[in-house]
Amino acid sequence: MRAFPFLLSLCCTTLPGLANAAGIAELDWLSGCWQSSGGEAGSEEHWLAPAGGSLLGMGRTVVQGKTVDFEFMRIQQEGGNLVFTAKPSRKPEASFQMISLQGKRVVFENLQKDFPQRVIYQLKDDGSLLGRIEGKSNEQERTIDFPMQRKNCQ
Repeated sequence: MRAFPFLLSLCCTTLPGLANAAGIAELDWLSGCWQSSGGEAGSEEHWLAPAGGSLLGMGRTVVQGKTVDFEFMRIQQEGGNLVFTAKPSRKPEASFQMISLQGKRVVFENLQKDFPQRVIYQLKDDGSLLGRIEGKSNEQERTIDFPMQRKNCQ
């Protein structure tokens, strides 16, 4: 019976660390090619399968037949945590620490950054992918969703 308080304290101090110890393979559901729902042809994200401690991705937005935005992305294992780093067109690179991984939903956060402060990916039950950015912009909370459907990679 004396061991119970020790085991309880050990459990409560190690469980939060286990959430941060997620491996890159746990995000394999993100890999593949994703077409922007309602977007123009060519508006898409492509994610390579996890390998070498990272996932690599790229995205492109097409409007009226022209690429208006693009982004290079990576999620990599850094110590006991996963880090999402994005290099959008015409903007500096930014990194976000994973703060939550629950099933097929991952949340990355960087509260020191201007908008966005959070990057979220969630695989929905219908097989679609929801990308979302959140945070404060001009002192107001803002959310932008990027719904996507899986497509064949060419």
